[in-house]
Amino acid sequence: MSAWLEPPDGRPYHALDLRRLSPFCLMVAGPVWSTVEGHYRPVWLAWTVAVLAAGLFVAVVLLAARGRGRAAWLPLAALGALSAAACLGWGADWFYLFPLVGLGCGAALTGRAVPRVLLACTALVALLSWRDGAGIGEIMAFAWGTFGAGAVLAAFLHLHALIGELARTREKLARAAVAEERLRFSRDLHDLLGHTLSVMVVKAEAVRRLAPRDPEAAAGQAGDIEVLGREALTQVRAAVTGYRGRGLAAELDSARVALADAGVALAVEVAEVRLAPETDALYGWAVREGTTNVIRHSRASTCEISLAAGEDGTVLEIRDDGSAQTAPAGGAHGHGLRGLDERVAAAGGTMSAGPRPGGGFVLRIELP
Repeated sequence: MSAWLEPPDGRPYHALDLRRLSPFCLMVAGPVWSTVEGHYRPVWLAWTVAVLAAGLFVAVVLLAARGRGRAAWLPLAALGALSAAACLGWGADWFYLFPLVGLGCGAALTGRAVPRVLLACTALVALLSWRDGAGIGEIMAFAWGTFGAGAVLAAFLHLHALIGELARTREKLARAAVAEERLRFSRDLHDLLGHTLSVMVVKAEAVRRLAPRDPEAAAGQAGDIEVLGREALTQVRAAVTGYRGRGLAAELDSARVALADAGVALAVEVAEVRLAPETDALYGWAVREGTTNVIRHSRASTCEISLAAGEDGTVLEIRDDGSAQTAPAGGAHGHGLRGLDERVAAAGGTMSAGPRPGGGFVLRIELP
């Protein structure tokens, strides 16, 4: 149980589910009710057995939920022995304790121990119910109830563990994909600039040699260096488009921390939509710029960031309730917003930024 993997948020997949089994201890209500009606004597002993059975089952569940499966075997064995003794002594309604034993087996046991112990408990309850004079229908009901309760729970918990493992694997694959993309980009950038810079170095050496005796030829080589430099700059700009930003998810995490430190409450509502790398990077840039302006200029107490998807594209909005404009004074956008506007326009989108009708400021970006 303790080896089970956990999801990204850090909560064990199995813990809450096992604790929710505790209310099944109310299955002792049948024997308790019959005891109240006077069917079992002595009453104090029947009550003690019922309460003890419920407590042992809850102990099994809580120990298993904490990943201490081996520690749960002792109360599980005690619960099985107590159930068998109660069935031998009173029979009838006390056979309902065995489904609790089955649930405890499914919660606390792992591997091959689950079917083996369940089959043993199933055979035991079938034998005891037959000895008590039960018909074939009752024998099958108690036997399948015991075996089915444990088998279904064990299968469910195993499936839950597989879900946790898949989530961990998916996270590792995502990190590996990011690392591989960084490596690919570094190789591409090296290939892109290596040849160009080598040619520029050769031409610079030619300029140095030609300058004393042939200034005109040296000027021609210098012109070639200028052309190569401009082409290299253009290629680099094209290559890094979409790579400067850290992405929307990373910038949202940074925004939460920065706004919290500034005393601004943040509410985020992001639609489930797959964004292209360039769009994701641009929205991340917008979130960074927008939250920076909220912290510096707005004097806001709350900030809202939403991403909605429509038929024509996606819309990102950053809203605050500040009393001041989230932009430099004078009505003109600062360098950050102007640069963001240029990036949005280059991506074929539109950007607007200005005061909200009810107060505050809103930054809206729409991309196809």
